[in-house]
Amino acid sequence: MSLSHHVVRQDPFAGLSRFRDEFSSCLTRRADALFELADAVLCADGPVRSLVELSLVGEHRRGHGGLYDALSAGRVDVARPRRALAMVRLPRAADGRLVLAADLTCWLRPDAHTSPQRILCHTYGRGKDQHIPVPGWPYSVICALETGRNSWTAPLNALRLAPGDDAATVTARQARELVERLIDAGRWTDGDPEILIVVDSGYDVPRLAFLLKDLPVQELGRMRSDRVLRRGVPPREPGVRGRPPRHGGEFVFGDPATWNTPDAQTVTATRRYGTAVARAWGRLHPRLTHRSAWTAQLGALPVIEGTVIRSQVEHLPSGATPKPVWLWWSGTDATTVQVNRLWQAFLRRFGIEHTFRLFKQTLGWTCPRVRTPEAADRLTWLILAAFTQLRLVRPLAADLRRPWEKPTPPDKLAPARVRRGFRHLRPKATRPAGAPKLTQPGPGRPPGRKNSEPTARYDVHTVSKPGSTKRRTKKSTTPRPRRTG
Repeated sequence: MSLSHHVVRQDPFAGLSRFRDEFSSCLTRRADALFELADAVLCADGPVRSLVELSLVGEHRRGHGGLYDALSAGRVDVARPRRALAMVRLPRAADGRLVLAADLTCWLRPDAHTSPQRILCHTYGRGKDQHIPVPGWPYSVICALETGRNSWTAPLNALRLAPGDDAATVTARQARELVERLIDAGRWTDGDPEILIVVDSGYDVPRLAFLLKDLPVQELGRMRSDRVLRRGVPPREPGVRGRPPRHGGEFVFGDPATWNTPDAQTVTATRRYGTAVARAWGRLHPRLTHRSAWTAQLGALPVIEGTVIRSQVEHLPSGATPKPVWLWWSGTDATTVQVNRLWQAFLRRFGIEHTFRLFKQTLGWTCPRVRTPEAADRLTWLILAAFTQLRLVRPLAADLRRPWEKPTPPDKLAPARVRRGFRHLRPKATRPAGAPKLTQPGPGRPPGRKNSEPTARYDVHTVSKPGSTKRRTKKSTTPRPRRTG
């Protein structure tokens, strides 16, 4: 491990004050109102339900009119908070490597007909395997993961997807810029283990590995259980004529007869899942075609080899029947130690789901009914800065538990419990926001005069297949083809 990874003991309040000053300098318009809004989110009693309630928090010294004006007319220099988040000390895995998780979360706005750039976001229904498209703004978020069982992550970047954006392409560009910032900040140096990027089944992991092949990163992601991959081409026998094949035999996830003997296998006894068995097969690749994201690829399509890992646990905490999880890793020739580390790293990826739940249900990220996506972006960066301040005061927080809650050691406090004590820790840090000025409310619209400029209305952006003119109204009864690409 390089010398840059050694932790320098310093006053946590000094790190908190330094970050607050840097974040305040990132706010270039309506800075004081935006900064106090972030403080109000951290110091409010209980979950945030609406913006107007935040204007009643003692730490927010301005009226609700200034609060809404800050979101609608403020400005955040996004490049500076991105660098500031990369400078904060990041959590690492047991072997010292950085583990990043990328996922999409949606700010649903189904009834906001006057809000532009809304996209149909897939949400889970109440029934089994039901997906309901709801209009909203999808955000791609990248977080650094910790080890152990806790709900802490380190959000490093958030980017809203525009209509027509491809999730894999946007995430690859977002991850590339983030890795370059981490290298510039000294979080990764030559000789360190490669950064691991973990994604779920909604991403095309081989394409993500292809787009980031020139960076010191590895990709790990889940694949659907109906995928079909190909093995490498066997050695060519002498005397055989014709064009050599580009793909070997098939590896069908749903057909054990095509698996053969695994290259590595681990058996781990866990307290939560029982016996966990992980088997790995190396040098498998998808058979790509000039469709979807590969249509712009000129010439021969690449052969992207990786390692397939099948993880199976004995039981689940909920009592449901466990299903095998198929993972694809961009590396090859995995050892038993690597296989054991990879499937556990994927389980740790679900910590980002706890972060999304805290953003929405406790910090009130998606509660305000903002009209423009630019206002949603400003509030998103305020929430990321607020959560980072919780991480910085984590060693100082006390367990302010409710009478019905169990005691928790200080080093095991969840983010929501750390937030309860932030109001008592805030006076010891810098407060760069200036005092509010006395103002008089504007006259507003004259009585009896109607609005002569109605707000424009926007349609929801949908994505259809090229050349399709009819809308599909009946569900197809033909079996789904195998996913070979």
